[in-house]
Amino acid sequence: MSHITIRLLTVAALALPGVAAAQETAAPEAVLDEIVVTAQKQEQSPIEVPIALTAYDSRALERLGIQGLDQLAQFTPGFEVQQQSPNNPGFIMRGVSSSVLETAFEPRVSVFQDGVSISKGEGSYVELFDIERVEVAKGPQSTLFGRGALVGAVSIIQNKADPDRFDARASAEVGDFSLLRLEGMVNVPLGGGVALRLAGVTRDRDGYVKNALGGEDFQSVDTKALRASLGWRTNGGASLDLIANWQRDRPSGTAFKSILFDQTDPATGAVVSDRRAHDAAALVPGAGFIDDRYGVDREVWGVTLLGSAPLGDKFTISTIGAYREFDSTEINDPDGLSLSLLTAANQGKAEQWSQEVRVNFDDGNRFRGFFGASAFRFDGTHRTPIQIDERILLATLTRQLNGGAAGSGLPATTPAPVSLLTNPAFNAALLQGLVASASDNPATAAVDPQILLSPAQALALAGNLRPNHRETPVDSARLSSYDLFADGTFQVSDALEISAGLRYTFDRRRSSYSAFLTGGRSVLGGTIGAARLASSGSPQAIAQAQAVLAALRSPAVQSIPASALPLFGAIFQPTAGNGGVSSGKIDDSGLTWRLAARYALDEDTSLYTTYARGRRPETLSVTGPTVPFGAPQFVNLDAETVDSVEVGIKFRRPASRFAGNAAVYYYSYDNFETVERDGLRLVPTNGGSAESYGVELQGEWTPFAALSLYGTYAYNHSRFTSGAFDGNRFRQSPDHSASIGAVLRVGSEIEVRPTFTWQSKTFFEDDNDRSDLQQPPVAFVPDTVVDEVQKAFGLVNLTLSYSPDSIPLTFDLFATNLTDRKYFIDAGNSGDRLGLPTFVAGAPRMIGARLTWRLR
Repeated sequence: MSHITIRLLTVAALALPGVAAAQETAAPEAVLDEIVVTAQKQEQSPIEVPIALTAYDSRALERLGIQGLDQLAQFTPGFEVQQQSPNNPGFIMRGVSSSVLETAFEPRVSVFQDGVSISKGEGSYVELFDIERVEVAKGPQSTLFGRGALVGAVSIIQNKADPDRFDARASAEVGDFSLLRLEGMVNVPLGGGVALRLAGVTRDRDGYVKNALGGEDFQSVDTKALRASLGWRTNGGASLDLIANWQRDRPSGTAFKSILFDQTDPATGAVVSDRRAHDAAALVPGAGFIDDRYGVDREVWGVTLLGSAPLGDKFTISTIGAYREFDSTEINDPDGLSLSLLTAANQGKAEQWSQEVRVNFDDGNRFRGFFGASAFRFDGTHRTPIQIDERILLATLTRQLNGGAAGSGLPATTPAPVSLLTNPAFNAALLQGLVASASDNPATAAVDPQILLSPAQALALAGNLRPNHRETPVDSARLSSYDLFADGTFQVSDALEISAGLRYTFDRRRSSYSAFLTGGRSVLGGTIGAARLASSGSPQAIAQAQAVLAALRSPAVQSIPASALPLFGAIFQPTAGNGGVSSGKIDDSGLTWRLAARYALDEDTSLYTTYARGRRPETLSVTGPTVPFGAPQFVNLDAETVDSVEVGIKFRRPASRFAGNAAVYYYSYDNFETVERDGLRLVPTNGGSAESYGVELQGEWTPFAALSLYGTYAYNHSRFTSGAFDGNRFRQSPDHSASIGAVLRVGSEIEVRPTFTWQSKTFFEDDNDRSDLQQPPVAFVPDTVVDEVQKAFGLVNLTLSYSPDSIPLTFDLFATNLTDRKYFIDAGNSGDRLGLPTFVAGAPRMIGARLTWRLR
């Protein structure tokens, strides 16, 4: 078999789980040799690992153009990534998502960087550069990977300093939307088994959603990352690696666009763009908010120390210690309007420390395994300040936001001009109607009015509505977690081996909540509260409501002490003393386990079956107070568990140039944790039982020397089976997904690499946009239209590569989303609870060129 064929097989194999890098100089019968993986904490071929495992090495990542986990997921069946921004990635494994920022949540899908869990909050996104390999393990993997791997784990293994050779590499990438990506690496042996490796990347790209008002376009990329690693190796097999990682992201804001209203000039009210998510956006932060731009400012850094040493012939001890911090602020527009109705921020700050000690054992005959202990500590705070223009919120709640409803003669899809929405007389009329019809849902339900506002009283109230009312809820968590674990594999016969693992976890968690108002009380919130109070009909309640409304009409309303007039919030009510902290604590412990069997039909075919129990620790859920200075409510949610059964086959046929694998699985969930809304806040809740089952297929074939084909397919049926969401699909979980690709080699220097990835219909929330689940009090304004769904779509990518034999350079021309397919990254979002669902556009066609140099 020719050298060309071997290289083609290498490329195709790299793109497939468990069928990875061939050695270009190998004999023909060895062309499907696989990369080495360490999912079971030992070096193995993927065909020997009795779990569904996808492995990519550096050549695979490079040839597929993968620079982020969202791109990697397109070629990994059963794995989805929603990359809305580097501040809030969503990881979905076999239908189950893990993408919430609140500190009370534990991830279901964990991301590991050199064995360190980085899955908490805003710290889970990392740029992929100078990578040795990435392993994606599906199914409950607690005994192998530890906390957070309820339904799977993504393990990123970075290249370490190599004392045996000097090495260097550099690449430059340019393209439309002003793309510029520079990456470099140098590895320097220092003698005595010591080496230093430095790597870095900078990636900049203009936003692909145009700013209709001028200035920075939305959804750009601005990432810089550096890594320094110092490695030491001894002749006796001991090793030590010290790795420092740093990353800074400062992209422009996510374009949350309303699908109900056109984009308008905030000053003139003129329409400047339509409602389509992919067209220009006109979004401006409220005046005086944290920053004058929508966007992300995120910094992550950490230090990891890896050590390994033999203990005789059969034992090896290894250690993983790490410290990590992140500090992130993202400012966004939850309503997607050009008006300054709402401006919001996600601010996360945390530090974590972890330590693991593991002893590996291999008797060289029938038994191998490991046991050990680990500790994990996390201390984080998450703030979500919002700024509200009460005048525009009033129009939203009374359904007078659009020009048609406001009587301005504008189309129903055009917001009323800001001059009207901020007009005291207009707002006074809205307040009269709001108070007269207020009940538990002042926007939609009418009762016999108990109090009425005179025109003069309403005008006084309207004059006190605040254009920049600010509320800030804060949640924080301190977690100390300790694990004991053991896992082993026994070789029953030459063909059969049995694996079993057990992990005990103890968590001690303390959660806190507070909320405060900045600059004074909400006049609109107080008005609604008074009207609701009066709706009870009792004379005492009516008298109290009238007294509150009288105080709210006072020109000195913001000077009245809280003891005389409650410090009303519009959406989030303040805790005691306007920011007092309430805390709760919980201790939790539990067991997870796995049992697996692998049968080798021959050296190139494995059958396997697994049963595993995954467990998400008990959650301490907190809901903010419903009245000013009230107490937050802490609720313990039972531990979520999943029982998983899987059967699979892995095979390779070098003689026929074919390889692949298949898996069939079933998951049963108890106490499935989902979220409900408390205003604009996510509140964890027990969603009851759920199930998931599916099939995953993947294979590659080289029909002749110049062509290799590869493909994947996944079917996943994930549904709630009880509770309010009974029958609903899991969010962000398509039933079907697939990818196909080819490598065509022309001569010895040119490759053509097309790919096509596809997924079926997807809902973005567990409520599946059902109208009956989006009524008050869950939503401020009911949502009666099922439109927050992504229809089936496919993306075509193409790369043309030229690698001259005479020089160590590679030239690539590439195009992503070649057909310029319109699709959504997200839909609904926080604005949905105000009756203003927003959509986030996916990336359009992008074209670029890349030059890579590597030391031969």
